[in-house]
Amino acid sequence: MIDSRKGKPSIFRPTHFSRRNFVRLGMGAALSLRATRLLAQGVSSHTAKPLPRPAASGRPFNAHFVDVAAAAGLHAPVIYGDVEIKKYIVESTGCGCAFIDYDNDGWMDLFLLSGTRLGSAPEGTTNRLYKNNRDGTFTDVTEKAGLRSLGWACGVCIGDYNNDGFDDIFCSNFGQNALYRNNGDGTFTDVTKAAGLWNDQQRWGAGCTFVDYDRDGHLDLFVSNYVRFFFEHAPAPGENNNCKWKGIPVECGPRGLATGKHSLYRNNGDGTFTEVTQQAGISKAASTYGMTAVAADFDEDGWQDIYVACDSTPSLLFMNNRDGTFREEGVLRGPALSEDGMEQAGMGIGVGDYDLDGHLDLFKTHFTDDANILYHNDGKGNFDDATGSSRLGVETRFVCWGAGIVDLDNDGLPDLFMVTGHVYPHVERTLPQYSYKTPRAVFRNLGKGVFEELIEAAGPAVAAAHCSRGCAFGDFDNDGDVDILIVNLNEPPSLLRNDLSGKANWIKVKLEGVKSNRSAIGARVLVHYGGKTQAQAVLSQSSFFSCNDPRLHFGLGDSTAADIDVYWPSGLHETFKQMKFGPDERLGVEFRAEFFNGFNHPQFSPPNSGCCGSTYFGQVTSKYNLPRIVQFALRFTF
Repeated sequence: MIDSRKGKPSIFRPTHFSRRNFVRLGMGAALSLRATRLLAQGVSSHTAKPLPRPAASGRPFNAHFVDVAAAAGLHAPVIYGDVEIKKYIVESTGCGCAFIDYDNDGWMDLFLLSGTRLGSAPEGTTNRLYKNNRDGTFTDVTEKAGLRSLGWACGVCIGDYNNDGFDDIFCSNFGQNALYRNNGDGTFTDVTKAAGLWNDQQRWGAGCTFVDYDRDGHLDLFVSNYVRFFFEHAPAPGENNNCKWKGIPVECGPRGLATGKHSLYRNNGDGTFTEVTQQAGISKAASTYGMTAVAADFDEDGWQDIYVACDSTPSLLFMNNRDGTFREEGVLRGPALSEDGMEQAGMGIGVGDYDLDGHLDLFKTHFTDDANILYHNDGKGNFDDATGSSRLGVETRFVCWGAGIVDLDNDGLPDLFMVTGHVYPHVERTLPQYSYKTPRAVFRNLGKGVFEELIEAAGPAVAAAHCSRGCAFGDFDNDGDVDILIVNLNEPPSLLRNDLSGKANWIKVKLEGVKSNRSAIGARVLVHYGGKTQAQAVLSQSSFFSCNDPRLHFGLGDSTAADIDVYWPSGLHETFKQMKFGPDERLGVEFRAEFFNGFNHPQFSPPNSGCCGSTYFGQVTSKYNLPRIVQFALRFTF
């Protein structure tokens, strides 16, 4: 979380210099040496000026966000450390949240993590599961579901690890991580020990992601670890250079604390896991402070890779060798450092296709006085820093956490959203320019790889100041636009309902696998519409320690037809042609591809049979203010 860069980074001025190409010319070792040297210099900060703000585009933004958390029944605060001053770094990191349809009723439920306090926590402090009542409200079912837990929770990743058709929950914690098996009856069972995921030694589990790295149809598990922290050995605020920020005593770390060791667990297919960290080559990536982890096929070779945002150390990109092992190539491929070769305070990760070239790009959030970084993917897993050219460098005021590349206004151009909040609540008393509670931010996509920052224009819920951490994106009211769940420290969460105006069309893609893992985690989907191609992936974790709605949401603008390519995590590729709907109708088309065994369902058609759009498979229903919703449930064999 500490701002770790010195000098003026090149992202704040226009440049055509490609640091990745520089590394390929043989300077990778020099950059790594430079980063290592800086790690020994203690906490540092820079005062680089942001890019000048261009004139406002004047274009209307149809998304308008309203915080409906209180009306929806989300009243319990997310307890995390002391409110006025924090003594240890564990109090300030915060936690994530998730959209999960735990009861398979087609409506997104909510799962919110929580921390505790030094000494004792307020009564009722726990992680919480809220059931969607389908009327805009939620019911707290934590106790009934068996999910009550007290401790320092950090990350959550969702996936059906035992392929029984019900999504399970893994929580990474400071202390012991936890795996909760969904029993399919509204309850969960803690199977951490039985599954082989219990650690005898205390760890600080941070990011986590389910990932089928060996393509056997079973979800494996990756866990990033932050720091090795022990209360009894922790230095006091102000005790050394790593315990000061701008001359003010603050909680120590991560600099000066031992780094965590990341872990990979292979799913044995019988409900248990075996740690393969060393065999898989993950242990070679040492001396990093791991935060959010995402798994996706970044080089499009059909195998899942893993990207880890790292705090104050180079971020990690584990490329899959297709033989059960990985090679770490973050510096070589670009997303480890800034464009000028400096490590940053990596927190959250957004994954999406901001420039509509069909490849998965990365958006990584950072500390105050630094810009959030947009990495452009060339389709081969090589990333270039596009922060300056995209105009993201105009914003450096906030400490940013959860983030996403998501189409908020359904115009077919993915936008950027981020939540913010400082880590030192007492600093603003001395330095009022560094507020503890700060607004959220939207960067609206103007096309051609350029963004425009919006705060007040996106609605009061965006402009409201909070100290936030994780956020998750999903359509909780099933009205065809993207809503946002946000963790706020020591206050209730926010639920930002998107009151979208206009008549833009959209498609949701919900995938289920049989040869692939049941959750289809790792699937890459390309939607072709209006001469554009947009890529998305089914992720187990992204944003900051959080998990989004598993239904991939594509805004289509005024397009009335689309083709869909699905690249399954098993390696299979399916194409669906000419999803059409009337140009004068305000339609939402939900495309659901469900793989079933042909023996059990002989009446269902095989792939590419021309059934797409057939009224035989279509079900027309009324939903909210849309004249009609068309849901295609395509079932086929392979």
